Amino acid sequence: MQTMKSAAHQTTAVQVLARSFAVLDVLAQHADPVPLRVISEKTGLHPSTAHRILNDLVSGRLVDRPEAGSYRLGMRLLELGNLVKARLDVREAAIGPMRDLHQLTQQPVNLSMRQGDEIVYIERAYSERSGMQVVQTVGGRAPLHLTSVGKLFLAQDDAQRVRSYATRSGLIGHTRNSITEVPVLERELSNVLARGTARDDEELEVGVRCMAAGIYDDQGLLVAGLSISAPAERLEDRWLERLRETADQISSALGHGRTSHVIAAALPKVPRRQALK
Repeated sequence: MQTMKSAAHQTTAVQVLARSFAVLDVLAQHADPVPLRVISEKTGLHPSTAHRILNDLVSGRLVDRPEAGSYRLGMRLLELGNLVKARLDVREAAIGPMRDLHQLTQQPVNLSMRQGDEIVYIERAYSERSGMQVVQTVGGRAPLHLTSVGKLFLAQDDAQRVRSYATRSGLIGHTRNSITEVPVLERELSNVLARGTARDDEELEVGVRCMAAGIYDDQGLLVAGLSISAPAERLEDRWLERLRETADQISSALGHGRTSHVIAAALPKVPRRQALK
């Protein structure tokens, strides 16, 4: 008898959670407060049931009641979302997908971030079967203009910042293919913006070519780059689409393209003119 009661209680608890999630999903689809009647219709819940669930969610600050009979997502969701974001680690999100991409290509897959005027390699998936000795290792650095990931970051800068970088770095070259002139770099960065990906054609190391795609956070900011390095004759164009997909997968794990509408719905409505001040 006790077991049956326990099972019935667990089933009820799961139903309540499912209904609460359904209510939150409806609220997330609207920037303005939603009437109880609409919530009931969208979720298929009886108005009294929806009202009871909403009262509990208001008590937990997951939902706000700006006026009687209407509801919107609460600021507690934003607080929780910020906690999750703070705990997300790019390397942690990337390592699994990087290993999968390495299994496909059998070439080194690199995760890099920008620090000032350089790229820093923070993770790498590789094996001896790649057939190449990679000069840059985890913790290694390289100038932005000589790497595929570095070009992704430079392409995000405006023209003045690119020229300032060129002045500071001197656009020093490492090989005969290195870009050492500002007009050539500007054309290259325009192509990077148009393609959404970047390449390094033996510009950092002779005999090594790379391709890169960007990794973005929940605010749409470029936070890292994913690249495939290979002997010049082994880098295959067919890997580019899979590289994009892998970078997108990591970006999604960081919240890119998935949380902005929830956060926007949770924030109080602000007149556009005021928001632009």
